[in-house]
Amino acid sequence: MRTGLWLSGVVALVIASVLAAQERPGSPRPDARTARSGAVLAEIRGEDIAAHVHFLADDLLEGRAPSTRGGDLAAKYLAAQLALLGYGPGAADGTFFQQVPIVETLVDPSFTLTAGPGTPFKYLEDVVAVTGIQEPQVRAAGDVVFVGHGIVAPEYSWNDYAGIDMRGKVALIMVNDPPATGGEPQLFGGPALTYYGRWTYKFEEAARQGAAGALLIHTDESATYGWQVVQAGWTGTQYSIPAVEGAPRLSLMGWVTDRAAREIAKRGGQDLDALRTGAVARGFTAVPLGVQASGSITQTVAQKTSPNVIGVLRGANESEAVIYTAHYDHLGVRESKPGEPSDVDRISNGATDNATGLAGVLEVAQSLARARTRPGRSIYVLFTTAEESGLLGAAYFADHPVLPADAWVANINIDSLNMAGPSRDIVLLGAERSTLGALAAQLAAETDRVVGPDPEPGRGYFFRSDHFPLAKIGIPAVSVGEPIDFIGPDPAASRRFWEEYNAKRYHNVDDEILPSWNYGGAINDVRFLAELGWRIANLAGKPSYHPNEQFARPRAGTP
Repeated sequence: MRTGLWLSGVVALVIASVLAAQERPGSPRPDARTARSGAVLAEIRGEDIAAHVHFLADDLLEGRAPSTRGGDLAAKYLAAQLALLGYGPGAADGTFFQQVPIVETLVDPSFTLTAGPGTPFKYLEDVVAVTGIQEPQVRAAGDVVFVGHGIVAPEYSWNDYAGIDMRGKVALIMVNDPPATGGEPQLFGGPALTYYGRWTYKFEEAARQGAAGALLIHTDESATYGWQVVQAGWTGTQYSIPAVEGAPRLSLMGWVTDRAAREIAKRGGQDLDALRTGAVARGFTAVPLGVQASGSITQTVAQKTSPNVIGVLRGANESEAVIYTAHYDHLGVRESKPGEPSDVDRISNGATDNATGLAGVLEVAQSLARARTRPGRSIYVLFTTAEESGLLGAAYFADHPVLPADAWVANINIDSLNMAGPSRDIVLLGAERSTLGALAAQLAAETDRVVGPDPEPGRGYFFRSDHFPLAKIGIPAVSVGEPIDFIGPDPAASRRFWEEYNAKRYHNVDDEILPSWNYGGAINDVRFLAELGWRIANLAGKPSYHPNEQFARPRAGTP
């Protein structure tokens, strides 16, 4: 779709949404230090953040699921906003839209998992499952092999698949990393989760090993979330990128409860606790359980597209660029439950996650567009689709960047703004991995702030948002995290705000705009991020990953 064909119709919607904002939060005046930037930081205001969020989190958009009416409305709104700010179309075809091919699948809940003699394991209660095969009927079967953490990490001299041929078998896998030891306190990142501990890696490695399937063992402690999160995230409509011909795929990709995993091990004459104990030490050998797991997945399959939205503010050097990212998708409308009243709210509006992030990036875009001078490098804005489905839009962009991979000097990602109140710290996940950390620390010192460390490194947040696919191709990247050093009149209340959000509203229909939102912290952070991006765009050199970082390898030309 060409810009002129849709812009006039959407502009009216944009203007109406801004005028209809239901609250007008006050914006603190910038001090002298924030006013000296080339970017126009004073125009980053709470009123504007609120206006964007009120539209993007409205029921009209039906939770912004990919390839839905609501998701497309959000994409068009964002493109219209960028056009109004003076950004040009940034996609390769001359539009604001990079069309991402999406496969939608919906597994029939009649699925059961058989594993050895005894009662089959029930869908939702004991197991959830999808498949990497994009066909209506998929039969998965194979001998179960306990493979510990399912990790192959040469740099740690670790190989859980050593000596075992996994072709046609089903891997039973622990999530998270092996624990560090007294002799190796930084084994697998010490207290910080590495990518080896993420569920995405577990499935990827099992597929590379030739397995027919993989079952991840869920515990609240190892996954860092409850079984209900698995149930919600792995049921209903699922999204994926079309399979690449010849790429390894799993017929069965599932999670099982700890109780079910113990029963599977027991049916094979093994004790799961003993298996786990053996798997935390280097030199572990995979254990065939002598039972076969099998199940038939019936699913509907539909081929669709959903756009990434890309805009560009041309710099003096158009061959290099800074890119800001935020995802516009959320979880859509959940399925109704048996006997549930028709008027129950089933829309996941995603106000915090990630309507606030979208609003923040739009405010950054405005600030940079109204700068007194042209940036040294171009500024790109990328609003991604299907982040909640596995970072699909960002991964597609990383595979199809509109500039060469080494032309992107930095990525700044916003996955939720701080609506709890002003904080002294700004948490930039990944800052310590590259020279971006020193640049951010210098800016923070000038504004009486600090770049805080990840307060929960064991949760692996660095691997869970749109900057990660860009980091994997070597782009120095940071993503905004949750602060802890609040400086408002009631810091304890600000901390409780985040605790309650994570416990009750995250990925829930209750993630809506709240009267208690305090825009002060969001304003401060967005101004900081605008100034940081401006400085990077005008930096004489290029940021880089530290040599020992795995993300330095793509640009160093090493595997």
